[in-house]
Amino acid sequence: MTPSDALERLYRRQSERLLSFFVRRTADPQIAADLWAETFAQMVAGTRRRGGLTGHDESDAALLYTVARRQLALYYRRGYAEKRALNRLDLERPDLGVDPASHLEALCDLEELRDAVGKAVAEIPSGLSQAVRLRIVDQRSYADVAAALAISEPAARARVSRGLKALADLLPLTDPTSRAARGLETT
Repeated sequence: MTPSDALERLYRRQSERLLSFFVRRTADPQIAADLWAETFAQMVAGTRRRGGLTGHDESDAALLYTVARRQLALYYRRGYAEKRALNRLDLERPDLGVDPASHLEALCDLEELRDAVGKAVAEIPSGLSQAVRLRIVDQRSYADVAAALAISEPAARARVSRGLKALADLLPLTDPTSRAARGLETT
């Protein structure tokens, strides 16, 4: 199998799953599409540097999702800084004109996910849910969370962490990097 064949095969098998991976983590179809495209661009560039993919579905998919997680982490680091800068300047992110939202929301069951997250947030203790809402939904700093809840910053960090753990326990979401989600279960 040539390197380009392996990359095409990876794209065919993982394209929609990868897009779903990003939509579920960003809840924004435009950002998800950008991260999806950048991940495949990095795969192409990396494939040229490394001399190709292995041609084994499992190891190639693992590499793809490693790149995807790195792209997501970079987005979060850049995104929070960009959002703060835009808010300080009282600017809005421009609409790119193309609205892929309906297709992606249907593909990823985003409305169902939002409902499930909303119900799960209502089930965790109020102190934890307040901390999670302030930090994750409102994207406030830990210092702001601590001030709003009248607790120390380390306590705010701990509450957010415990709240996210409680949510993770209530939301058994399928991780597309798992063997079962990739259709690679061995019998």
